[in-house]
Amino acid sequence: MELKLLKSKIHRATVTAANIDYVGSIAIDRDLMDAVGIIANEVVLVANVTNGTRHETYVVPAERGSGEIGVMGAAAHLVSAGDLVIIMAFANLTPDEAQTHQPKVAIVDQNNKITTLTSYHP
Repeated sequence: MELKLLKSKIHRATVTAANIDYVGSIAIDRDLMDAVGIIANEVVLVANVTNGTRHETYVVPAERGSGEIGVMGAAAHLVSAGDLVIIMAFANLTPDEAQTHQPKVAIVDQNNKITTLTSYHP
């Protein structure tokens, strides 16, 4: 049996752009990706704190240090520039792995710069 646990989270990021005319995905500043261990093309769940919507998509890297969080494609109907979002990635772990797993969490400011970076075990 495997359990699905939180692997990575970027908490309360500010959406910098929403572009409907794109194939689809979310662009995330490469520095943020590296900090929490999210890789290109990884599937993420995006929870919009501003309006309550949630959607799943895949990640494309944005320019390092840019602070970019750009929602593209159909999901741009659910998100507007300036919205606050929580971006989460998950991992399937065995029960033994789950006992010691520590998700990486970045809390960011209004410019999507990391204020707190933690690994925690509940």
